[in-house]
Amino acid sequence: MSERMPPTATLGESFRLVEHPLRRQLADEVHARPYEALRPPVRASHLAVATGESAYGADRAHVEALCRRCGIDPPASGAIFFSADFGDFRLRWERHTEFSTYTFYRRGPFDTPFSGNASDLAPPDWLAALPGKVLVAVHAALDAVRRSAEEMATIFTGHPVIGIRAASGAAEAFTDFHIHGDGFGRILVYDQGLTANQAGRLLQRLLEIETYRIMALRAFPLVRELGPHLTRMDREMADIVAAMAGPAGDAEDRALLGRLTDLAAQAEHRAAEHSYRFSAAKAYYALVLKRIEDLREERITGMQTIGEFMDRRLGPAMKTVESTVERHAALLRRVSRAGALLRTRVDIALGEKNGDLLKSMNRRAELQLRLQETVEGLSVVAISYYLLGLIGYVAKGLKAAGLHVDSDLAALLGLPVVLGMVVLGVRRLRRAIGHKGAD
Repeated sequence: MSERMPPTATLGESFRLVEHPLRRQLADEVHARPYEALRPPVRASHLAVATGESAYGADRAHVEALCRRCGIDPPASGAIFFSADFGDFRLRWERHTEFSTYTFYRRGPFDTPFSGNASDLAPPDWLAALPGKVLVAVHAALDAVRRSAEEMATIFTGHPVIGIRAASGAAEAFTDFHIHGDGFGRILVYDQGLTANQAGRLLQRLLEIETYRIMALRAFPLVRELGPHLTRMDREMADIVAAMAGPAGDAEDRALLGRLTDLAAQAEHRAAEHSYRFSAAKAYYALVLKRIEDLREERITGMQTIGEFMDRRLGPAMKTVESTVERHAALLRRVSRAGALLRTRVDIALGEKNGDLLKSMNRRAELQLRLQETVEGLSVVAISYYLLGLIGYVAKGLKAAGLHVDSDLAALLGLPVVLGMVVLGVRRLRRAIGHKGAD
């Protein structure tokens, strides 16, 4: 029988299955950043502050400092979203991958939409000490008062106004996508019957469109910077390929391979330096388009819609980013193909050289073998000569001792024996040396 696993302690007694430790976290992710329920009149100030991917602790600590200062419970450990009422204002904090957003809400009637803003109620010293650098700053106003064309011109200081109807005509939203004299952009929403949740969603989407628009455009200056480098590398690549089409040579190929390696290193360095920003821009642009789609915007006569504005202004910038990324990727592919072709040519030339070297070594080995055989023949003659001389001396010595021995006859009779023994000895010595060399 299998052993029954105990239920997880936090699940309650009714759930007795073994739960994955990430299940609750993943299930709660879709509820991580709920919309604020808003009733007009209300004003909001929205800040998006770039802090980098590793600054979560600093952002959260700054929010905790404000909570301690105002006697509010701080965000939970590990939280990436926090919303609380601080009395005069409400703060909504969200931590994203590389930036944090701070949205301040101020409820109450107003005559002028963009004076006495929500962020004015936050402690100035705390606001000035926000970690990171501000990329997006927008004031928004939500009320039920319709304003004349003259009032709209004053509110947006004469800039062309982009306006839409949203929520099936239950609201109208206006902006000019400009930074005004106070350093903030402006969004004005006219509520004609929105529910509190609809108003919160609409305002949040408008703020996110502005935030993601700026985050997507962070890649555009990099594209302008990268363009001249790509042009230079394209020319260098064309010169290398043209030189490869010429006659091959060892020195020339080595020089070309060096230039190509340097070019590949430069291209890869640029890719590593900018790939994250370009990928992020693509993702942020997709979020902008999704938020515009969620608005289900309808045209106000005589005004450009937000979708049209983005299509004419943001769209070309993102197309430029996209084309630059593709141009860079094409350069990397060409460098890779040229490198493979040049290495193949170098390998072929090296193989031909190795073949010539092996032929030369074979010729030398053959000459050495012939010389060795000649030396061996001379060695047999010399050794035989000395041995026959020894036999002659022995025969003469025996004759001097009184034995009847003819030294010339002894040398004649010993000649074939000596030659045979010397030849056999030399062959055995050669075989013994050959076996040792093979081992």
